[in-house]
Amino acid sequence: MKCIYSICLLLSMFCVQTTFGQTQSFNLSASVAGATGVGLQASKKAVNSNRTFKIKAPDRQLSPLTGMTRKHWKDAGIYLLEGAFRHVKTLDDPMSFTKQPGKSYPRDGKPNATEKMEGLCRTMFIAGPLLKEQPDLTINGIPLGKYYRHQIALMLDSQSITYIEPRTKNGGPSQKLVEFGGLAASLLVAPEIFWAPLSPEVKAKLYATMMSYGDGPTIGMNWRYFNIMILSFYKSQGYKVNEPLLKDLLEKSLAQYDGQGWYNDSPYYDYYSMWAFQMYGKIWSEFFGKKYYPEYAAHLEKNFDDLQDNYPYLFSRKGEMIMWGRSISYRMGAAVPFPLMGFKTNPNINYGWMRRIASGTMLQFLQNPDFLNDDDVPALGFYGAFEPAVQTYSCRGSVFWLGKLFLGLLVPADSPFWTAKENEGAWKSQLQAGKVYNKFTKKSNILVTDYPNIGASEVRAWCNSKTVGVYQGTENYTRLSYNSTFPWQADGQNGEVAMGYVFKTDKGSWEAMRMFAFKGYENGVYYRDGVFASNDQVKLNLAEITLPNGILRVDRNVSSETATIRLGHYALPAIKGNIKRESRRIKGHQVEIIDNGVYQLALVTLRGWDKTEVINAKGLNPVAQNSSIIDVEDHFVPGNADDLYITLMLWKKSGQKWLDTELLPVKEINFTPDKGIVNVSFYKGGPKVIDFNRIKIAPEAAK
Repeated sequence: MKCIYSICLLLSMFCVQTTFGQTQSFNLSASVAGATGVGLQASKKAVNSNRTFKIKAPDRQLSPLTGMTRKHWKDAGIYLLEGAFRHVKTLDDPMSFTKQPGKSYPRDGKPNATEKMEGLCRTMFIAGPLLKEQPDLTINGIPLGKYYRHQIALMLDSQSITYIEPRTKNGGPSQKLVEFGGLAASLLVAPEIFWAPLSPEVKAKLYATMMSYGDGPTIGMNWRYFNIMILSFYKSQGYKVNEPLLKDLLEKSLAQYDGQGWYNDSPYYDYYSMWAFQMYGKIWSEFFGKKYYPEYAAHLEKNFDDLQDNYPYLFSRKGEMIMWGRSISYRMGAAVPFPLMGFKTNPNINYGWMRRIASGTMLQFLQNPDFLNDDDVPALGFYGAFEPAVQTYSCRGSVFWLGKLFLGLLVPADSPFWTAKENEGAWKSQLQAGKVYNKFTKKSNILVTDYPNIGASEVRAWCNSKTVGVYQGTENYTRLSYNSTFPWQADGQNGEVAMGYVFKTDKGSWEAMRMFAFKGYENGVYYRDGVFASNDQVKLNLAEITLPNGILRVDRNVSSETATIRLGHYALPAIKGNIKRESRRIKGHQVEIIDNGVYQLALVTLRGWDKTEVINAKGLNPVAQNSSIIDVEDHFVPGNADDLYITLMLWKKSGQKWLDTELLPVKEINFTPDKGIVNVSFYKGGPKVIDFNRIKIAPEAAK
């Protein structure tokens, strides 16, 4: 059985399971067997929880919440490297791991040097900081420094199975550029370990090979940093580099900054803003930029400082990150900006909270029994193996991009990041139970929400994809919102959908809405327009209001064609036996409740929906093989009197009874169709006005 929640969370939660009455629900189909593609969730036997990371002698004085100190971070790094080096018996053995069934590469069953390169260069993010403090570090009988230097030399040997050839004259950007960029970062921060001991011959070959990529083409997104790191490292070592290109790439990367900590990754917003733009920018500045290009470094430093505005609020009270965006197998790497704040002392930063978040994110995965596969290497997925979350550009070694969090160990031991007493920051001092808090970023249009009642964080961000690609137009971006407590669930072939819209196409298949145009955030209302990619005549005005225990959706169907449309709540994984259900009616409104023994979800239809359904799904959820969701459906016909969908999506911890006033916090709704105005009054709190007439369908959303 898979479990999203850490052991500590499970022990602290209510365990009472409410006995529900007769469930009155519909079935979407006779069988809900899986999502697009058979066997979405990689099969593996349960992992023994004794193999999860254990905190030895936790320090409850310095870190009362996690027990984690700098020493325990080093222990965690060794724990991960022990799993990786289980696959290395001699210095000649490549850093190669068991292929996970599914779409990850290599898919032809043949040896692949790039795959091995990923395992090598990405584990160096963990090994480098450890070796700087303990150069003779040995794991599983392998001296790490000697191993990495030997493997670097083998990468340059044309007779080696790990040989990486220089970029051809007309060769374009490739995965090799990515890995050489990562290698350059490790060379830059630990040259005494990975570079200085190399022979002159190896250094010359490595320079020629790496520069063939670094001085070559790249992609106009976070990839520019791979070239930047290569060019910068060799300049730091006195080699001739293309400085005009280096400056051009720096300026273009800086131009992608949209404020309040967020870089636009052409055109996405996700964790790449942090583990690529912000992390690389900070490392570059500290180990190179301040000396060679102080003006660029100062600009990057200012952008880095900006992320304090909202990024800490994107993590749950326990420090858990949200399953959101592509490459989520990199997991805890998302927390790397927090330790890097410790390179300087800023009185405006609560370093104890920053460490609590970073340590909590680390433990979110290291203490999850599904994190490691049977080969002691992290699975491709979020907690365990989860095929819908895997991109084709990933191999098994790709997961060690998460090792970037351990670059935080480069921060000196006397930094306030390590010495401040751990605390809950805003969750303790600002965020009060019974309320909801929103932080809006103006240019990126990201909305970060915190729910003190359950300690969850949530995000709404960019998605506008005409087609479905490697990650474009997939569940990584198409959810209406993403929540730290309720990870996204994959869409099913039969219209099963969680926290998203789908409609039935002319071909009878179900298509997720993946084209959203942000329209505004005013008076606590987040406005978007949604258009279905295969038929731009099927479209909705979307508005949502966050509540202390959930979300109120007020959406208007402005389609010009008949369409069957579905909307889903978040999904619940079955982690404590069968998920229980309950149906109610409150003042004429249908209420469906599901409870997995840890949390409850409730969906209340206030207006516009034909039916409410509780659906069991299999193989769609990242936390457990079995899950349940509550969906609503409408068969829309243009010209019908009611084109308004009003839906309450609510939650609370299991074992807590629902009061009618909690399930129906809305007192009255008045809709003036010709003016496009919806007035909502609540039993508690002020009224809300939704004005649809000021948000027409954006032209770009219909392209």
